Amino acid sequence: MENFILIILCIGLGYLFQILKAFPGNTPEILNKFVIYISMPAMILLEIPTMNISLTMIIPIVIAWSVMSITAVITFYVSRWLEFTKEVTGALMLVTVLGNTSFLGIPLINAYYGQEAMAYLLIYDQLGTFIFLISYATFVLTLYSGSGKTNFKIITIKVVTFPPFLSLIVGLLLMGTTLSPMVIHILKIFSNTIVPLVLVAVGLQLQFKIPAHDIKPFFVSSFIKLIIGPAIAFLICFIFGWSGLPAKVSIIEAAMPAMITAGAMASMAGLAPRLCSAIVGYGIIFSFATTGALYFMMQ
Repeated sequence: MENFILIILCIGLGYLFQILKAFPGNTPEILNKFVIYISMPAMILLEIPTMNISLTMIIPIVIAWSVMSITAVITFYVSRWLEFTKEVTGALMLVTVLGNTSFLGIPLINAYYGQEAMAYLLIYDQLGTFIFLISYATFVLTLYSGSGKTNFKIITIKVVTFPPFLSLIVGLLLMGTTLSPMVIHILKIFSNTIVPLVLVAVGLQLQFKIPAHDIKPFFVSSFIKLIIGPAIAFLICFIFGWSGLPAKVSIIEAAMPAMITAGAMASMAGLAPRLCSAIVGYGIIFSFATTGALYFMMQ
């Protein structure tokens, strides 16, 4: 219960600070950069080396790529069927497909399953969502906004120089080794900063206004992201007979709301910015109910 109180409190404080204009406008970006460059690498180096090499490590990767690929196809054809504009379709192809699997996933998964689930979450996020974000989002932005050319070299450089991804590689190489107590203590201190920082940053960026003409794409996106996505993950687990913690974590991750970064990318490219803000903002609120329901269903 205390984990959920912390989540609500941090998001609430962030939203209050946004209303009061207590911090500079770029504060969320600074907080997120701290998490990306320091907190997440620390958590990855703390958790990944303790994992045992097994086939269960494949589960989060398969589910992540399958869910995002299938929801991308569904979003494209539903947008086409409902005759959404190119701008709205491009926005939905980003915010409906890419989930907030790290910044919101970490506190929620920790609240549901505890610290032992973090390794599977990090694999889902780094080898699933992150790589898909860099490659897929570049393609979508190029296709729908014309904002530059897709360059495989640039994409590769972004992937291999991303601090959490580098930490994941190092962590995988360290599997089976025992870190010194001093190193573990330092990593724990840094990793413990993730939850309060990312949730305050989320609160600072929350937007809830929905223009009347955006209501239909808003509900389409929310339904696909929060209902269809985890349903696909459930089906994949059923087909392959997967169960246990790796499958449960992956299903909850598949139910995460729209990624804040995806919304920001769409907005900066001029793809329905107000719609993206509403999908991200309300999605965070709705996800407390949908992920909670999934958690109790899998108990």
